[in-house]
Amino acid sequence: MSRQLLGIHHITAIAGAPNRNIDFYTRVLGLRLVKLTVNFDDPGSYHLYYGDGHGNPGTILTFFAWPDARGGRQGNSQVTATAFAIPRGAAGYWRERLVENQVRLEDPFERFGEIVLPCSDPDGLRLELIETTRANEMHTWEGGSVPVGAAIGGFHSATLSETGYERTAFLLTETMAFRLAGSERNRFRYEIADAGPAKTIDVVCAPGAAEGRVASGTVHHIAWRTPNDAQQIEWRGELSRLGYNLSPVMDRVYFHSIYYREPGGILFEIATDPPGFTVDEPLEKLGSDLKLPPWFEHHRKQIESSLPAIEVLHGKAGG
Repeated sequence: MSRQLLGIHHITAIAGAPNRNIDFYTRVLGLRLVKLTVNFDDPGSYHLYYGDGHGNPGTILTFFAWPDARGGRQGNSQVTATAFAIPRGAAGYWRERLVENQVRLEDPFERFGEIVLPCSDPDGLRLELIETTRANEMHTWEGGSVPVGAAIGGFHSATLSETGYERTAFLLTETMAFRLAGSERNRFRYEIADAGPAKTIDVVCAPGAAEGRVASGTVHHIAWRTPNDAQQIEWRGELSRLGYNLSPVMDRVYFHSIYYREPGGILFEIATDPPGFTVDEPLEKLGSDLKLPPWFEHHRKQIESSLPAIEVLHGKAGG
C-alpha cells in the first residue's frame, strides 16, 4: 500500500477565554505557542496552536477560542482524553507542579504498564500525562517553563469513546493500518507504524455512557498524519470508495486537510506534514504575531479589531 498514515498529526479542541488558555498551555504545561492565527471558518475568533519547539506534527494541540462558548459534555462519539508523553520518573514532578498551579487533578493510576496522571485544563478538557519510554526528547520545547528532563515530549495517545467499537476498530485496522496491541477491560489499544510517540489510539467501548456534546472543554476533531498531498489524494479516493462522505481538500496554510466521520461519529481529519508552521514566519518567531491566511489579509484591520487583546511573547495581538 503506497499511502501511509504516520500517527497523530494534531488534535483540535474548543476553549473559552484565549488568555487563560495560553497561560495554561505555555506557562503551566510548558508548550510553545507555535501559531497565533484565526479560525479560518470564523475569523472573528482565535485559532491557537501549541506544540514542541519546531511545531512538529505529533505534538500539536490546537484550540478554537470562543470566550462566550457554553460548556460541552464529554462522552461517546468524542475524543475524551488527550494524552501527552512525559519521561519515566517525571510523574512526581508533574503532580507537584499541577497542584501548585491549582490544576484539577485526579489520582495517578497504571494503564498498560505505564503511570497515568489525569487532569483537566481550565475549560474542563480532559488531559493525561503518561510516563513512558516513548517520550521524545527531540520533541520538547527547550525555551519553555519546564525543565527539559521532565518536559512533555509530544503526544502519547488519544482515547476515543464509543457506544460500540467494532466498526471503528474495522476502519482502524482494515483501512487505516492500525493493529490491535492489547486490551484492558473495555479499552482496546491500537498502534500504527513503529508504535512510537503519537502513534497510539485507545478505543473505549461504553454502551451505557451518554453521548458527548461538542462545545468548550471538548475535542472537536483528531487529525492523522500523511506525508504529502499525493498520498492524501489516495486516502481520499480509498475512503470515498468505501462509502465515507469526505470534504474536499482544504487549504489550512500550514497543512492540507480532508475530513470525514468514523462509524462512531467522531470527526477524523487526514492532514499533510508540509508545508509546516515556518511557511509564514521564521522558527525563532513562531507564535509571536497574528498570522492570517492570504485571503484574509485585506481584512486585517477589521479582524484585529474584532479579536480580544491577548499577551504574546513579543507584545500584544488583537483588540
